[in-house]
Amino acid sequence: MLLEGVMLLWFLQVAISVVFVAVDIRRTPEATVMKWGFVVITAFSGLFGALMYVLSCREPLPGTHEQYVAAKWRQVVGSTMHCVAGDGIGILAAAVITYNLGLQPWAELLCEYVLGFLFGWMVFQALFMKDMFGGYRESMKKTFIAELLSMNAVMGGMTAVMNPWMTNTMPHPSPTGPTFWFIMSISLCAGFLVALPMNWWLVDRGLKHGMMTVRHMKPVPLAAGVALAGAALAGRQGPATAEGHGHHTMKPGVGRRRLAVMTVVSFLFFAAGIVIAGIFGHLAM
Repeated sequence: MLLEGVMLLWFLQVAISVVFVAVDIRRTPEATVMKWGFVVITAFSGLFGALMYVLSCREPLPGTHEQYVAAKWRQVVGSTMHCVAGDGIGILAAAVITYNLGLQPWAELLCEYVLGFLFGWMVFQALFMKDMFGGYRESMKKTFIAELLSMNAVMGGMTAVMNPWMTNTMPHPSPTGPTFWFIMSISLCAGFLVALPMNWWLVDRGLKHGMMTVRHMKPVPLAAGVALAGAALAGRQGPATAEGHGHHTMKPGVGRRRLAVMTVVSFLFFAAGIVIAGIFGHLAM
């Protein structure tokens, strides 16, 4: 009964939060894919996603979005949110598809990993960012490694929560019931938190973008002009402003050795999640 009450409150606050973000974000000069990403994340996390949107993306004053999202931590939040939204849709789809197939838990995890990665990479990353890279094929090449590293961290955090909870709950939660979606939501929140430090590194090295600004050129409001002038005098520069997309300046590429090390680290994140699942859950039933 207690869990049912908690889930009811959870889904109520999720519904309220999703309505707020979906309506309010229409006025924010952010890229369309990022707007959808915030709505998806809020559908997973409720007030947590709405708070992230307000603190990291919502324009505080008209004309100040470029300067507002220039802070690195906001760029990282945008990068992580973009990743978890895309990966999460693929993971949830795989979890629903495999439910009635009678697969072992380890096989379900593998399917969730593969579909989550493919959807996050080929749709949320490569497809929605193809204009930035000059074409879909080039976009796939440029986003592959960043998506791989981020996905490994997301899946590591999710696996550590999702598998023990799912496999120790009897009967096994069904996608037609609220318990399944509650567990998946909490697991995706865990994946988001684990993926944050990896995305910080990726954004800092220019391997991923964060927030963007998309607006048509208009006269800058007085408040925005004062803010931007103050930033210029202080020697700070925000994301580029254009009639199309604005995004932070990419840094030079990362050395192969360092990238190889971080790739190993990302797989260690995933492996840690599997170890925790093996200790507290069931990978074979």
